[in-house]
Amino acid sequence: MEPGQPSRTAVFVCQGRAVADGRAGVEPFADPVAERLLSDAELEPVRLARRGELPDDGNARLAVQSVSACAAVMAPRTVLIDAAVSRTLAQSGNWQVVLLGAGLDGRPWRLAALRGITVFSVDHPASQADLRRRAEPLSSPLCDLRFAAVDLTHEPLGPRLAAAGHDPLRPTVWIWEGVIPYLSRAQVTATVDALTEVSATGSVLVAQYQSRSVSAQVGRRVAGLASRLSGASSPLAGEPWRSLWSERQIARLLSERGWAVNSDVNLLASTARYDTPYGSAGSLANGRVAVARARTRAI
Repeated sequence: MEPGQPSRTAVFVCQGRAVADGRAGVEPFADPVAERLLSDAELEPVRLARRGELPDDGNARLAVQSVSACAAVMAPRTVLIDAAVSRTLAQSGNWQVVLLGAGLDGRPWRLAALRGITVFSVDHPASQADLRRRAEPLSSPLCDLRFAAVDLTHEPLGPRLAAAGHDPLRPTVWIWEGVIPYLSRAQVTATVDALTEVSATGSVLVAQYQSRSVSAQVGRRVAGLASRLSGASSPLAGEPWRSLWSERQIARLLSERGWAVNSDVNLLASTARYDTPYGSAGSLANGRVAVARARTRAI
């Protein structure tokens, strides 16, 4: 992120979800809120991608190809996370939910499992202000939505959450999507420590991360180079991946802090469970979603 500016990657992810929303062969994926969070200019490549049109202009073509590729990843990723969250909230318990690094997450307006639940949207102040501005025309969220602006790179999480009404004595479902790769290992570790401190026993962490992939890293560099050569604006500019994790490393990180990993699935494997778009096998195979439960209360 550029200092004081909202995340460009958040917009890119929202565009990917808008491309995939409700298309044939994408069930059970649906995100009708995504396009409503985008500006007309941001929707232009989305509309072209949904119609399967590639413009002649090189910059416009690259934008359409990029959001199409994003859609192929976003659909299975979102379905996997939504399913894990919905299963957890169906269990008995006085649940609360935290969207950690929320970006332009439309779940408070679309995910039925959140109905009536207190949900905390946590993000960098600039990104959160951007979401709140974009969401003004939307109807009321399904949940009791509360905002906590926190720059996790140098601000403590607990006090801001507490000020918004988060209760560390109640179990929390943490949705940590699309954030870990953009943090250093030290920042990831510090964030896990911070959320552990305010997680009651039985809390659930749904964490999306990237495992090491030479092809994925090269692909991001090539995409960035193509954007620079063409003069197009890249959604990945200024927001590089800073940490990649193996399944074993994530399990160890969480286990040492009292979390038991119940499942850890790559997105390619998830396409066998759900009828979601099939994109690049490499991109899907190296994106993972881990679900862990807090064994002991750390505070």
